[in-house]
Parts: sequence; structure tokens; C-alpha cells
Amino acid sequence: MVASAFTSSAVTGVAKVARVASSCATCVLPVARIATVVIGGVVAVEAVPMVLSAMGFAATGITSSSIAAKMMSAAAIANGGGVAPGSLVATLQSLGATGLSRLAKFILGSTGSAIAAGIARFY
Repeated sequence: MVASAFTSSAVTGVAKVARVASSCATCVLPVARIATVVIGGVVAVEAVPMVLSAMGFAATGITSSSIAAKMMSAAAIANGGGVAPGSLVATLQSLGATGLSRLAKFILGSTGSAIAAGIARFY
């Protein structure tokens, strides 16, 4: 379900960009490069919640016997029995529980697009 929604949104975004690019007479970027940049942004935004969930930072809390549980244990031992507010574990758990804000999605999408554009320059 998630993969099909992800693929569908990426294809829709690429189709919209391709339509705009094909109607532009002075455009110098090929449609394939534009598609790569759009897909890079979508992948960056969609991958973070999946990676957090796979690590064990779920909406219901930290999953037992996961990487997140080991991180939480190490942080609690280092801080004398509790996880400090604002620490890496606390921040990742917050993101896993509530999801990404619009600003975080914008930043991730921009970064993913920039990385994809940098990679696409070599092909």
C-alpha cells in the first residue's frame, strides 16, 4: 500500500513536471533529468518515516528488541536512568510518533532533489 502510493505520487509529480518542461521552448534540461530531481525529492520525504519505523521508532512507542530500544537503553544509562529531552533518541521518537512537519518535509525534499540533481549531472 505504501509503496504503491509512493510510486503513484512520484509518477504524478513527474508527469506534471514533464508537461511543463515539454511546453517550454527555451528549456535546456532534458525531461529525464527533471524526473530524476523530482523523484529524488519524493524518495527523501517518503523514506524517512519508513526508516524510522524499521529502526523501531513507532507511533505507539519504541519497539522492543529494536535498534531504537538499544539506543534508548544506552542513552538512559549515560544519563543516569532517563532519556534527556531533546536528545537524539527523544527527537527520533518524536518524529516516529508524530511524523514529519511541513518544514521538515520541505527541507528533506529540497535536499533530496539537490542530491539527485548532483548525481544526474554525471549521467
